[in-house]
Amino acid sequence: MGLNSTTAGAEDSHERHLQIRANNEGKGKQQKSEEEEEEEKKMVEPKKSWGEITSEFRTFMWNPEKKEFIGRNCKSWTLILLFYFVFYLYLAGIFALCLYVMLLTISPYTPKHRDKVVPPGVMMRPNINGFDISFNKSEHSTWSSYVENLHTFLNGYNDSVQIEKNIECVPGKYFMQDMGESEGKRACQFKRTVLESCSGIKDPTFGYSKGKPCVLIKMNRIIGYLPGQGTPVTVTCEVQKGDSGAIGSIDFYPGNGTFNLMYYPYYGKLTHVNYTSPLVAVHFTNVKHNTPLTIQCKLNGPGIVNDSSDRYLGRISFTLNVGE
Repeated sequence: MGLNSTTAGAEDSHERHLQIRANNEGKGKQQKSEEEEEEEKKMVEPKKSWGEITSEFRTFMWNPEKKEFIGRNCKSWTLILLFYFVFYLYLAGIFALCLYVMLLTISPYTPKHRDKVVPPGVMMRPNINGFDISFNKSEHSTWSSYVENLHTFLNGYNDSVQIEKNIECVPGKYFMQDMGESEGKRACQFKRTVLESCSGIKDPTFGYSKGKPCVLIKMNRIIGYLPGQGTPVTVTCEVQKGDSGAIGSIDFYPGNGTFNLMYYPYYGKLTHVNYTSPLVAVHFTNVKHNTPLTIQCKLNGPGIVNDSSDRYLGRISFTLNVGE
């Protein structure tokens, strides 16, 4: 009985194996026949001519029978364009609303965040060829551009302009104006005549025709900044590269090369309209001729930073070469 059952099971297993093999062979033949049919179709179907391709493309672009442009009729295009118009209009509205809310929190008069006031940078005039002043005193064409640049810069410092627009202030102390931030602020007079020999009034060439050039130094404006912490900031100049004795004697105007405290703080261009930045004139009265010098002028005072990694932070360097 057990032997018969085993024999019957083996026969059934063999029959199932044969049936699976037959099915696989049938599928293989069917797949092969389908591939052969595809190859035959490819061989039978002729290639489209260039004219047929362009004709189909023109039909795709505009189908006169269906009244479709690029596969869409007028209604479809209207709906999709309307959707994108509303979508982008919504995005623009959201952006405008966010911008409006942000602007409500920002004052146009003073910076909102001032965790740390950076010490001021320094600039100079004349500034024609970068920070290179090179000329021959006997050749007018070599220094005329420097003189013109200085005259143009100092036009706003003319005594008549300062008397008309600004007021006289008390020297030696900050000119604090405790009023609303939107209210107009008064500015102190800085008259051109205080620059004396470097004012361009007595000597319209600022010493360039005599080989004794003047250079003007100014601090960059910083809203609310009080330089020197109650002590006037001074300017000193020295040779950075070259013969230190070649620089000769230097005169500073106003006296001692100071930035008077009365010109600070600065309240911004919207309210401090007539503000005139104070200047210090550096007059090289006995510089050695035909000797290129790299000169550094720097600010000195409490809270002033002379950073060697930043050319303009608390100091400025320029080259000076005076020829005969």
